[in-house]
Parts: sequence; structure tokens; C-alpha cells
Amino acid sequence: MEGMLANLIVQVIAGAIGGTAAGSALKDLSMGKAGDAISGAVGGGVVGQILAAVLGGAAAPDAAGAAAGLDVGGIVKDLVGGGAGGAVVMALIGAVRNAMAK
Repeated sequence: MEGMLANLIVQVIAGAIGGTAAGSALKDLSMGKAGDAISGAVGGGVVGQILAAVLGGAAAPDAAGAAAGLDVGGIVKDLVGGGAGGAVVMALIGAVRNAMAK
């Protein structure tokens, strides 16, 4: 259970960073630093969990089948998935917000 929580924390933090970076790059879709970070964190957590379910979690099983700890490949997957998910969700929310404002 601790491994799953650690994965989620990594995904949420990566999502917040990805959302903030996307907001800086896409000024017309940005919702401000806080809005970008919050939407990115939500997107990172959701997309990261979907990827973990599809591709498998970051916990590497030991010989008995129990989770032995976090492996580097799983952490990198969580970072990339969370960051990309955060950027995409931030951009989608920004685009919807801009469309509704017109």
C-alpha cells in the first residue's frame, strides 16, 4: 500500500510541474500559476493511475510475489506519465475555459 501511495505522490507532483510548464509555454491557455499547477496535479494523478493500471505499477515483486520496493523504471514511468498527463489536462481545461469565455 505504501508503494501505491508513493507512486501517486510522484505522479501528482510531476503533474503539477507538467501543468505549470505547459502553462508557461502556452500563455493563451494558462490559468495562472496556481490554476496550472492544480489542474496539472489532478491530471498527473489521474493519467498516472491509468498508466499504472494499464502498464503495471512501479513496485517490483520479490521472489515471494510481494512488493519489494520501487524500481527506477517504474518511477521514471510515473514521472513521465504524470508530467505529460498534467500538461495535457491543463491545456484541455485552459482550452475549454477559453471557449466558454467567448
